[in-house]
Amino acid sequence: MTDRPPRLLADCMLGRLAKWLRLLGYDTAYENDAADHELARRARAENRILLTRDHQLSERRGLETVLIHSQELGEQVKEVRDALGPPEDPSLSRCSLCNVALEDVAAEDVTDRVPQYVLETHTAFRHCPECGRIYWSGSHVERMEEQLEGVDLS
Repeated sequence: MTDRPPRLLADCMLGRLAKWLRLLGYDTAYENDAADHELARRARAENRILLTRDHQLSERRGLETVLIHSQELGEQVKEVRDALGPPEDPSLSRCSLCNVALEDVAAEDVTDRVPQYVLETHTAFRHCPECGRIYWSGSHVERMEEQLEGVDLS
């Protein structure tokens, strides 16, 4: 495609994929209720690559698109990776809800926002400056990795 880091826009059929791409480090906006013309307009205006399962939408002129064929999450991730390469940002660097880059935050600043057990077992925390969600590398990260196990992302 291009040399710039890929900025993506997922259509309404790819909400789960959008969340996972964010967790993997891809800048991925998501529209869950936009009409095709609005998706096309936003993709052009924001210089984003449109991810879609819609054949007609993927063939619109003036759009850079990746047509997603699979219905299975792991294979969808692989399709994106094959088409665009790895993300520029590392995994767990973007908010899974807002798509905003996460910022480091001190443990003492999240004491009232995470369970006590987490404070006792983790020292590194990140937060979303947009929605305030707190992130840490816990057992959920292992479960995510297990879910994508067997998907060749190299």
